[in-house]
Amino acid sequence: QVALQFPDELLVDAAAVAAQMEAATGAEMYILGDTTYGSCCVDEVAAEHAGAEAVLHYGSACLSPCRKLPVLHIFGQQPLDIGHCAEAFQELYPDRQSHVVVLSDVVYAHAMGELEQLLRPEYPHIVFSRVVCEDPPGPAPPGEVRQFGRQFPVEAPGGLQDCAMFYVGAEGLALTSFMLTWNCCPFSSFDPATGCGRRETLNINRALMRRLYLVERARDARVVGILVGTLGVAGYLAVLQHLRELLRRAGKRSYTLAMGKPNPAKLANFLEVDIFVLVACAQNSLLDSSDFYRPIVTPYELELACNPSREWTGNYLTDFRDLLPGACAHVELPPAVPAAEAVPDISLITGEMRAAHLCEPPGSQVPPSTTLACRDQTRALAEISPAASFLESRSWRGLEQQLGQTPVSKAVQGRRGIAIAYEDEGRKQP
Repeated sequence: QVALQFPDELLVDAAAVAAQMEAATGAEMYILGDTTYGSCCVDEVAAEHAGAEAVLHYGSACLSPCRKLPVLHIFGQQPLDIGHCAEAFQELYPDRQSHVVVLSDVVYAHAMGELEQLLRPEYPHIVFSRVVCEDPPGPAPPGEVRQFGRQFPVEAPGGLQDCAMFYVGAEGLALTSFMLTWNCCPFSSFDPATGCGRRETLNINRALMRRLYLVERARDARVVGILVGTLGVAGYLAVLQHLRELLRRAGKRSYTLAMGKPNPAKLANFLEVDIFVLVACAQNSLLDSSDFYRPIVTPYELELACNPSREWTGNYLTDFRDLLPGACAHVELPPAVPAAEAVPDISLITGEMRAAHLCEPPGSQVPPSTTLACRDQTRALAEISPAASFLESRSWRGLEQQLGQTPVSKAVQGRRGIAIAYEDEGRKQP
């Protein structure tokens, strides 16, 4: 039993592909469409519902490692004009001694070998990245970069910061993730669909300033909603536990929400949440939250806000696995200090004072009193739950059951029509 996962633009060919695969292999094929999260990730949850033993993922992919099922990626081969791409590269890099790393979207990876044969004689210091669907065991050796399913050596004397990046592919989340992560490198790109090569004019500093503003919003937040944006990427459970512990030590309340693809209408139902953190793959975690009622940050930005040991160095991390213990970018939490000894901090947004300390571990807290007392149940819940406190302050709290207060009656026929004009309502004359 094999699951075939197609993006929306390829679903028209799914039935024909599944029929040919069943005839060729004898295995039972299941077509997965409308994935729970981003189409670039492998939907292991839907595959397990179908009892699949393997997944074939078609189309563009973020190449995030999966937890359980074996996966075969079929990127496809989009057309690429090799000669036109080489001419654009030569115009962008007239110095033949330039150190340039060539990256590409996975749908153009099939043509990188031919492009390398065309450019290598003139550019001795050019490096082509290789697409790696599975992470090699062990850490990367010195002088080699392994990120985002790409692997390439760094031959520049000053390391990666002395290299330029040339991306073959359309503008999108993959390019944005590359530019934020390797923000010390100048980027250029060639779009095969339009045939245009250009230097990327995206103001990286401005983009980083926007992300750092969200870090300040996360420092001011009291209630944080953890959005589960993936159930298939390896390590998502570990990072969820890490974020819960980080927020608990920072004195913030957290709620974990699994709702599929987030949109403004869904998140607007949680008005008590001050800010959301999205746990997703490297491409889908950089969500533009300008249309949302509350901002959405990445796990790295939340750790910048809540972990005093982590300082902003100019390097940006989009892969949440880099924050886990054992990773190269992991930073341990400092020991907790008593609240009386903590130095307060000033919010750069509201100008108010806020606590800038990690809470003491539960063992050091004073045990609760066992004295019997009559307490209001709603207020007692509000003392331990900011969501209940927020609900208590609202004038309308939703539908109430009112058990025993509603008279018993037989079922009656309700209204017919649409809300703008029911059939039993008189229409206004023009």
